[in-house]
Amino acid sequence: MLDLIEPFSAYLQRKALFRPTQLPAGHVFRFGHPFREVFLDTPDGARINLLHFPSDWSTSRGVVLYFHGNRDNLQRWGHLHTDFTQRGFDFVVPDYRSYGKSTGTISERSCYEDARLVYDWVRQDYPAHNLVLYGRSLGTAMACYLAAHVRAKSLILETPFNNIGGLIGSYLGRPDIPFRPAFHFPNDRHLRQTSLPALLFHGTADRVVPYRSAIRLKEILKPRDKFITIPDGTHHDLREFDIYQETLSLWLENHEM
Repeated sequence: MLDLIEPFSAYLQRKALFRPTQLPAGHVFRFGHPFREVFLDTPDGARINLLHFPSDWSTSRGVVLYFHGNRDNLQRWGHLHTDFTQRGFDFVVPDYRSYGKSTGTISERSCYEDARLVYDWVRQDYPAHNLVLYGRSLGTAMACYLAAHVRAKSLILETPFNNIGGLIGSYLGRPDIPFRPAFHFPNDRHLRQTSLPALLFHGTADRVVPYRSAIRLKEILKPRDKFITIPDGTHHDLREFDIYQETLSLWLENHEM
């Protein structure tokens, strides 16, 4: 019976974690801002679709490499460029495998390998000291992985979780869970490994990634890191709070407040 339960459990976990919406190859993205569309080929034959938005400023201050949440595709996430292009930063956002126009089968390993592929592409035009890693929700796993393995200016995490086991436990209200996690995404381990300055945002009313999962990351942060709690903030509205916008501006300016 266990031989049947474990694969079914992994299937359910995959369906809960990855919620892609695919797009036809001929889909035309529409945003009220200039952008270019790029495809990167992976060594195993998949294609990663990404968008590159230039800064509103005459001279770019750098680039934000943004890893989005677990739903939909770039048509939903591309508009978030405004938080960064208006502050003088270029904005690069990829779709994961099976999301939007990206192809291939998604896995934890492919998420890391593809994140590195996109990072290497970005580094062709931007030095590490001008590159900010940003992860939101599921995307915090890719951003944290890169932070532990590559050079960059800083790391920003929005609605992060400590790891998948801890996230599931936070739903169940218990430290141990009655089944084996099919994915790990150990943000806590990768944060311990990185030397980059890190800024974390989380809301107390988040029902997707409960606050108690994120707060466990606070104890492993370095002295110069920041964990910003947004009272009544949910999983989807942190950018609507003044404290988010004000803190983001200060951090992008000098990393420290």
